Amino acid sequence: MLDTIYLKDYAPPAWLIDKLDLHVAIHEEYTEVRGMLACRRNPAGPGGELVLDGEELALQELSLGGTALVDSDYTLDDDTLCIRAVRGAALPDHFTLETRVRIDPDSNTQLSGLYRSRDGYFSQCEAQGFRRISFFPDRPDIMARFSCTIEAERQDFPQLLSNGNLVASGTLGNTRHWARWEDPYAKPCYLFALVAAKLDMLEDSFVTRSGRVVRLAVYVEPGKLDQCGHAMSALKKSMSWDEQRFGLEMDLDHYMIVAVGDFNMGAMENKGLNIFNTKYVLARPDTATDSDYQNIDRVIAHEYFHNWTGNRVTCRDWFQLSLKEGLTVFRDQEFSADTHSSAVTRIQSVRQLRIAQFPEDAGPMAHPIRPVSYAEINNFYTATVYEKGAEVVRMIHTLIGRDAFRHGMDLYFQRHDGQAVTCEDFVAAMQDASGLDLSQFRRWYSRAGTPHLKAEGCYDAAVQRYTLTLSQSLAPTAYEQRLQDAGLAIEEGPLHIPVALGLVLPDGSDALEREYPAGTCVLSLTESTQRFVFDHIPAEPVASVLRGFSAPVHLDFPQSDAELAHLMAYDSDACNRWEAGQRLASRVLLAGVAAGGQDTAWIPESFVAAVDRVLDDGMRHDAALAAEALILPAEQVLAEEMAGRGQIIDPEAIHRSRLTLRHHLAARLRDKFEAAWQALAPSSPYAPDGLQVGRRALRNLALGYLAESDEAYLKGHVMPRLMAQCNADNMTDVIAALGTLANLDVAERTTALADFYTRWQDEALVVDKWLQVQATSRLPGTAMRVRALMGHGAFDIKNPNKVYALVRAFCAANPRHFHGADGEGYRLAADVILQLQAMNPQVAARIARAFDRWRQFDSERQSHARTQLERIQGSTNLARDVAEVVGNALGKGNAEQVPNRSG
Repeated sequence: MLDTIYLKDYAPPAWLIDKLDLHVAIHEEYTEVRGMLACRRNPAGPGGELVLDGEELALQELSLGGTALVDSDYTLDDDTLCIRAVRGAALPDHFTLETRVRIDPDSNTQLSGLYRSRDGYFSQCEAQGFRRISFFPDRPDIMARFSCTIEAERQDFPQLLSNGNLVASGTLGNTRHWARWEDPYAKPCYLFALVAAKLDMLEDSFVTRSGRVVRLAVYVEPGKLDQCGHAMSALKKSMSWDEQRFGLEMDLDHYMIVAVGDFNMGAMENKGLNIFNTKYVLARPDTATDSDYQNIDRVIAHEYFHNWTGNRVTCRDWFQLSLKEGLTVFRDQEFSADTHSSAVTRIQSVRQLRIAQFPEDAGPMAHPIRPVSYAEINNFYTATVYEKGAEVVRMIHTLIGRDAFRHGMDLYFQRHDGQAVTCEDFVAAMQDASGLDLSQFRRWYSRAGTPHLKAEGCYDAAVQRYTLTLSQSLAPTAYEQRLQDAGLAIEEGPLHIPVALGLVLPDGSDALEREYPAGTCVLSLTESTQRFVFDHIPAEPVASVLRGFSAPVHLDFPQSDAELAHLMAYDSDACNRWEAGQRLASRVLLAGVAAGGQDTAWIPESFVAAVDRVLDDGMRHDAALAAEALILPAEQVLAEEMAGRGQIIDPEAIHRSRLTLRHHLAARLRDKFEAAWQALAPSSPYAPDGLQVGRRALRNLALGYLAESDEAYLKGHVMPRLMAQCNADNMTDVIAALGTLANLDVAERTTALADFYTRWQDEALVVDKWLQVQATSRLPGTAMRVRALMGHGAFDIKNPNKVYALVRAFCAANPRHFHGADGEGYRLAADVILQLQAMNPQVAARIARAFDRWRQFDSERQSHARTQLERIQGSTNLARDVAEVVGNALGKGNAEQVPNRSG
């Protein structure tokens, strides 16, 4: 049975911790942690005993005010330490509690708390990892001033780092040394960080707008200094951007980034000491792709932006997770838009939302951006909380405008700096700054699922009037069923949806450009159905609905192929030009699915002509946009469209339809793809700038299409290029060629993969790319190759990056083979989940999410999936992370089977 934690049960803490002084002594066999907690009774709390969280802590000593406590003063179990009284007397209102525990970070395979990696010891405390380091009330609304003294062997661990400022250091005997850090800002324990390691350091500085000099440092594994220059540059760009856009200045004297190869997540925003997965720090042209460079920019910005939206103002409880994550994702998206291409950034965000978040909304783990219950908080670091959370913030930005949003941010910090707050506090600041009533908009925080927006347009030429009727609906999800089973209220009523609209006239101009900036007006849909009337429209327009993807909804707008082609050619909104192409491509591909993917009669000439135009435009103007436009809708997106129509998902037919269309376009437009490949050849040394990135993207896309040619052309013209490109001077071109070869049943594939591994076997992140291209191959037998690669020396099941590159990539990004009719993909995933769940339940649970949509497939596949899910569920001592995911997938969610527990 899994305990469920409910938002409704939140109560302020009975005790506050004003200060925590830690002493962490790292020894060869164990680590000893001493904690001194300055405790104070919370006048707003419920009263009662002091309850401290602790997990896998061996208690050595416990004293209060210098007096050792005896057994009758406290109770200790597997996860809590309760201080009831002292010698039968009530606890004083203020006291100091001293604890001494031993922990074993060398055996910590969960990578939560303090753990050993190759180069030293690292911590990860979000969400509830600090309880694995020391006894403490492990909840985000208890904010304490932390100080930390670290001691370790000087030769093995020359860097001793923690939050805040280094105030003292010294030696202990002949071999050991120590360092003391003090953080001037109160913070919850999830933001504590500690590193004791042997690392190389790149140092720099940044002068803030007020003239303060901040020391910057990036720490990486020895020998990798030449790969962290871009990370440092990204950090300085982020600091400058946050000052200019939001007026937010760095508040510490030191800001450090530490990269570690063993890390469950992407990065962690610990106050002043960010700990990163190496994949979001290390980059060099020959080891990192253009996407890697851009991801480094964005993730470094994200964690830096958390310094204010997450650290200075943090979450009251974990139900408010999107308060910091959704807002900070929005901020890093805005940074990326200003730093790179705004249109491409937005398109990529929308594509990822459709691939990852929309299916989540429709699956057994569906939840709003602020859920009202959870069994395991680690399972709610989701696309919904992050990406949909960012969309909700973006909708507020759209509704109130850029200036009012900035005023709202200023007011938010003015009111709540140094506090742990709720989503309501953020929305209230935006409402008060803008004067717009956002009470109805708040429903976005409590409603699960992806709304359906239906649009119908009508033009009256006699009076030059265009009428747009918008309707919204939101189907029930698994989340509402869980609420009902738990006896909780279900939020009802229409949402407040901002619908950005343009009206594109026959000549390509915007009919509304005289009245609205860029010809775009923002409609507020607040009822189930509303009509919007536009007068003085000189000719029948084509409506461009949801410009900039102004709301995370499914759009049902039956526009003709000709109308979509018109938007592709003339819409002034780049995102909607792309969207029109995606809608047209999806329509074509789903027709192919209905036809079984056979022959090509279902492929209209108008679509081929549209692709031809996009290629032309890409060579003349914006190659990056053209490359995005020519990426066909993902198989996962097509699957969700089928499920949304009530159809059984057929992964083989979807794959076949998509492949047939690629072959057809390759044959019909071979000369055009050839011309693009030739015209976009590099003419200068590699740089990850916008112009070059776009040219490489379109050129590699053209090469990928050319590889779909007939056998003679492939062998005579394309294969030599692919093999030559495997030796290019940049990883973007190399991995594009290798990925293409991985999909081809040719002898050169084996040669290229072997040569690549021989060359890069000592670069862990590059080896991850080698694993991933094989895991996502479309060739038959991929599941068996993935299983074989799990026995390869390059794979380590204890390393999350390796698991994500091979197993998660196969499960999440290769739907044809994961959902193979023989069930082998499901068996493979279950085997890995069962092996992983005891050593790293967070990673195991993320793999288990691949089963979310198993009920949407045919009966044979459902039978295979159910067998594996029940096999996992029947495992002895199943980790709660995995139990919650699998239980919900099987329709046995935790809500109806467990008692309440206060949050």
